[in-house]
Amino acid sequence: MKNPSQRNPRSPIISVMLLALLCVGGMELAFCAHFSPELYHKITDPVVQPVVRAVNSAKAQLRQWEFELRLNRVLAEVVELSSEYRQPRPVYFPERPQYILHPELLEPPPEPAEPAITEFIEEDGRTILTGTNPVVYFNQGDPAWRDKPFGTDYIGKYACGPTVMAMVVATLTDTDTDPAKMAVWAYEHGYWCSGSGSFPSIIEGTSKAFGIDCREAKDCDPGALRAHLRSGGLAVALVGPGHFTDSGHFILIHGCSLSGEVLVADPNSRDNSLALWDPRVILSEARASNGDGVCVWLIG
Repeated sequence: MKNPSQRNPRSPIISVMLLALLCVGGMELAFCAHFSPELYHKITDPVVQPVVRAVNSAKAQLRQWEFELRLNRVLAEVVELSSEYRQPRPVYFPERPQYILHPELLEPPPEPAEPAITEFIEEDGRTILTGTNPVVYFNQGDPAWRDKPFGTDYIGKYACGPTVMAMVVATLTDTDTDPAKMAVWAYEHGYWCSGSGSFPSIIEGTSKAFGIDCREAKDCDPGALRAHLRSGGLAVALVGPGHFTDSGHFILIHGCSLSGEVLVADPNSRDNSLALWDPRVILSEARASNGDGVCVWLIG
């Protein structure tokens, strides 16, 4: 019977032989890898390649697993956010103050009405220019008479004086007149000025002949002009170069707004006749070239 405490004398020998075999094998493989790579790969590839493929497959599976994990997390977050936004959210509006409605306050109290903007209307076969003091309106460029004579000139270019006085006479009297008839009358009574239109005396002379009150107001200022118009009167101005003409031109002033502008009946412009004018502009352009006040006549 063997003593258990005794060691097998072969065991160290076997270990040494295995170690020596590994060393010799390792040295041979090293020399082979250096001096004959083809032989080295022929020996080692059957063992190494399966290990390499297994390692690469494991890495690929790990990357796929990590990708799927991140994708699942992102999808979970998207679903959570979308479900949150699908939930109806209350919308809060500021409270409206409550008012007690009084019937007498439902409509604002009436205010003084500004006169209606002046406009052209047809009435009894005549054109009326409305405003605070409506007037019968004539335009010297009307095809009905623009080419008819005023002396040796013609109405369309030279007869602003007779056209203005036709408006005054037709508005303030029962006389049946128009620019053509008034041009003939003015020529016959010496108010035609060859190549220049009319003499300024046509205003007072025509007014007197038809029984109309008229006075020249060389000292007229905006306040006096407004007061005269608000009392129902009319005015004629002979304006120089400016907004209405490049030379000289008669215009009729026939009303005043609450804010102080005046209404004009321009015998050569319907557009000017639909505008509100600052009286200071008109009086400035009506200032006599000789410095003797303004060329304004107050009528009616």
